[in-house]
Amino acid sequence: MARYLLTRAWQSALTLLLSTIVVFVGVRALPGDPALALAGEDRSPEALEAIRRHYGLDQPLPVQFAQYVERLVQGDFGVSIRTGTPVSSMLTTALPVTVELSVLAILIAAALGVGAGVLAAVRRGRPAEWLANGLALIGLSVPHFWLGLLAILYLSVATGLFPASGFVPFLEDPVDNLHHIVLPAVILGTGLAAIIMRQTRSAMLDSLSSDYVRTAKAKGLRPRAVITRHALRNSLIVVVTVVGLQLGGLISGAVVTEQIFGLPGFGKMTIDAVFQRDYPVIQAVVLLTATAYIVINFFVDLLYSVIDPRIRVMGDPA
Repeated sequence: MARYLLTRAWQSALTLLLSTIVVFVGVRALPGDPALALAGEDRSPEALEAIRRHYGLDQPLPVQFAQYVERLVQGDFGVSIRTGTPVSSMLTTALPVTVELSVLAILIAAALGVGAGVLAAVRRGRPAEWLANGLALIGLSVPHFWLGLLAILYLSVATGLFPASGFVPFLEDPVDNLHHIVLPAVILGTGLAAIIMRQTRSAMLDSLSSDYVRTAKAKGLRPRAVITRHALRNSLIVVVTVVGLQLGGLISGAVVTEQIFGLPGFGKMTIDAVFQRDYPVIQAVVLLTATAYIVINFFVDLLYSVIDPRIRVMGDPA
């Protein structure tokens, strides 16, 4: 196991380094010149040169990359070209909002998706399966932005059950924080619940038709024990994989939901940085997203051997 952990850690570090290079080069390949945006109306050659010199944009790319990596090692993401604010402080403000929204959406999606998937597999060919499949199809088909607008119209404007926009930090007021974040999380989690439901149902059907489930039934185990201790546990490999991938995608992909509900999260900051050619912010956003994918996939791989003892990861004794 130790050898496997070291191998995965080395692979993750190499992937992160390659991601850093790709992000650094890709951002600078975007059309447009940030110096022009910063210069405003004063676009004289002298002003443009001074701006490029101040932000190091006049240096060769290898020099800029070396300086960027040196700052990263020290925990410095640089300063926003547009606002002059340290990127680390911007991330400190925006990232907790998106992380909280993503985690809560994943928890809601997992609870609904796994429960509906197990029910659809156990009640195959019955109304319960038809209902679960129909709800999953609706969840996959309805766009988040339209569902979010309907939720604001009927649950916020018409009834006043939830705030239409805004955010309150959790440490400031936990109750008010949940009051603001639960509706966006439910909207974001509906589509994910449909995906998890379909994958859980498929995995459960395979498990229920396997030999070890038939053996457990022949031994006289209760149906609930057969489903939870045998069929569901062996189906969680697929569920964990889907949840891990979706969580990584939510951290960078909850842009539409954050815009609709006015949440000051990662998505809004990313959009503003792209339109303003704010290199330091774009680099920090993409790098953190890549890091999130790498870390989540690392823990998903570790969970495989915990969920299913038949799996032997590299480095384990045979």
